[in-house]
Amino acid sequence: MFRIDAHHHLWDLTARPHDWLDGPEVAPIRRDFGPADLRAVTTPAGVDATVLVQVLPDLPETAEFLALADDSDLVAGVVGWVDLTAPDVAEQLDRLRSGPGGDRLVGVRHLVQSEPDPEWLVRPDVLAGLRAVRDAGLVYDLLTRPRQLPAAVAAVRAVPDLVFVLDHLSKPDIAGRSWEPWASGVAALAAEPNVVAKVSGLVTEAGPQWTVAELWPYFDAALEAFGPRRLMFGSDWPVCLLAASYGEVVGAAEQLTACLGEAERGEVFAGTAARVYGLGER
Repeated sequence: MFRIDAHHHLWDLTARPHDWLDGPEVAPIRRDFGPADLRAVTTPAGVDATVLVQVLPDLPETAEFLALADDSDLVAGVVGWVDLTAPDVAEQLDRLRSGPGGDRLVGVRHLVQSEPDPEWLVRPDVLAGLRAVRDAGLVYDLLTRPRQLPAAVAAVRAVPDLVFVLDHLSKPDIAGRSWEPWASGVAALAAEPNVVAKVSGLVTEAGPQWTVAELWPYFDAALEAFGPRRLMFGSDWPVCLLAASYGEVVGAAEQLTACLGEAERGEVFAGTAARVYGLGER
């Protein structure tokens, strides 16, 4: 089965500050992760292509990721960052696309999870930025927590011709066995036809002692809401290393999707990502 890892990161701590890596709880991943490290974990897992996702709200980082993808036969697409609140979103995107690897830009993401305003996604300037992303023919990755899902639903409805990709199933509190308001919020998002979701980041939300049984109710709810043609696998490597190895994350996804037929599993592991991010030719 052809496999796409639709969500991973890379970072070089010497290139720019990564303040989010300062805490003791993230010490195991406080080091550089580059293309060689990615290749070392994807090859044994049978992953054929990947989508590299922004880490920092930083245009130069996105430009560097695009250049890296341009020089890689593994990284097929980049979800980058632009300032959605600025009046020149279209120009920012044009500059990124005109640089090395510009054709690898497939989407945009902002760290909404860190915004103190739960209504950030429906600010007029942000909605204008989202429309510029739509006009550029890109998708938008939603990085939210459950409390931000109502605003996410409103934004999705406000820009119905933009495809939204929900990262990490909106980070449910699996370790705390919390169900609401996550379940209702995800179901409301899934009711909108322009939303798909990533089965990613779940082991981190469950914690180091996670089991597939603990992940199952959250995956099952997402599967019922979205269906396999609107779900895609992502490792969230190297963040996942806080709870599991790359191989263990892939193994968990294999177990979670064992209930599906071969064609449906093919959608989760490759088809949805290839279609949504336009990776087919690569």
